[in-house]
Amino acid sequence: MFKKSLLSGLAIPFFAALVVAAPAGAAVSAAEAAKLGAELTPLGAEKAGNADGSIPAWDGGITSASQAGFANFRPGQHHPDPYASDKPLFTVTPANMSQYAARLTEGHKKLLQTYRGTFKMNVYPTHRSAAAPQRIYDATKRIATTAELAKGGNGVVKAGEGIPFPIPKSGVEIFWNHVLRYRGDVIVRQIGQAPVTASGAYTMVKFRDETMVAYSLAGAKSENLNNTVAYFIQETTAPARLAGEVLLVQETLDQSIENRRAWVYNPGQRRVRRAPNVAFDNPGTNSDNLRTSDQFDMYNGSPERYDWTLVGKKEMLVPYNSYKLNSNTLKYTDILKKNHINPDHARYELHRVWVVDSKLKSGQSHLYSRRTLYVDEDSWQILAVDCYDSRGQLYRVQEGHVINFYEVPALWTALETVYDLTNGRYLALGLDNEEPRSRDFSQKRTDADFQPAALQRRGVR
Repeated sequence: MFKKSLLSGLAIPFFAALVVAAPAGAAVSAAEAAKLGAELTPLGAEKAGNADGSIPAWDGGITSASQAGFANFRPGQHHPDPYASDKPLFTVTPANMSQYAARLTEGHKKLLQTYRGTFKMNVYPTHRSAAAPQRIYDATKRIATTAELAKGGNGVVKAGEGIPFPIPKSGVEIFWNHVLRYRGDVIVRQIGQAPVTASGAYTMVKFRDETMVAYSLAGAKSENLNNTVAYFIQETTAPARLAGEVLLVQETLDQSIENRRAWVYNPGQRRVRRAPNVAFDNPGTNSDNLRTSDQFDMYNGSPERYDWTLVGKKEMLVPYNSYKLNSNTLKYTDILKKNHINPDHARYELHRVWVVDSKLKSGQSHLYSRRTLYVDEDSWQILAVDCYDSRGQLYRVQEGHVINFYEVPALWTALETVYDLTNGRYLALGLDNEEPRSRDFSQKRTDADFQPAALQRRGVR
């Protein structure tokens, strides 16, 4: 049954035609907002499953560690897999990919074609595990009738705490839903970033980073946030030649008023300086030029350089419930292989995703002339991105391997990958399998912890 559904046509939701044609920037009506929590989930997804049941109805997702079956789970532990007993339904390979072409991103097709002997996609039963706290649901319904795009689509106003556009009318609204999605209040991580060469070699770069999502805090409103949606500080801890570098970002909510504020601390110079280049297509921190600054967290920053088109919603094979990739039973060498991560540890499922196409505006510059985003309907998390070069050729492919951090609950990436199709190299970001602790959502921070004065205190080799 599942395979038959994959061979059928693309699944476009009942409201897709209206969504594509509707004007951008306007809040929805009270009648539309009333659908949230009824035929739509509290965050705006279709609550019902698909016609043959290969995508089940959303039943609330996983809302606690106890519900996941792990009552003894403690903050900071690696996350046991609630679906560990699942077996693959089938595997997409270069030999059979034509059967599933309608369900594959262009990036996945290219990966299958490029690495014919090694890349594959193990497809498992679909679990709509995504969930968020009740206050996020309540806030989403509350602001659905008020939230609007700022001037030029470069920000959001009359919003706070919840998803601003749960019933989106434009591609840029979906971009902002991803940027402002719930992924916890304060997140502390000790993670690795591996720039993998074409031969499979790498030197692990390790970070300790902390994020406070001010927009998602209880009671947050756009008018009382000082135009700051999130605070982020990242210290490089290894290798020794890079250790002590610290980056601070204060991400702005209405970027038509002010672009992001950023600073760096250089341990060699022992000074803090402004870092206006930490944006757009400037190289990501210690990424060996394998990702741009705006590819961190799949896509971040300002949408101003692109024109945004909402293509619609489709049923696609995407990375999801990737608990194995977060497991502390794996070593980094088990995951990081030549040309791509070990596909035996990756998990793909059939989910409905919003497809958004962004094309570089005339007169603007960026390494990517076009990016196609595949955005989870249940969480507004970007799950995959196809990145095209200036000639219009597929250049890089991003994947967001997500899990439900069920103690929060929040759906977020356990591992991000960026594959460079031109040279066989790739970047893996978010590795914590060999770290003593995984992501910790239980810490408390204030905006005072994310000021320039804090950088020099952290930047000690």
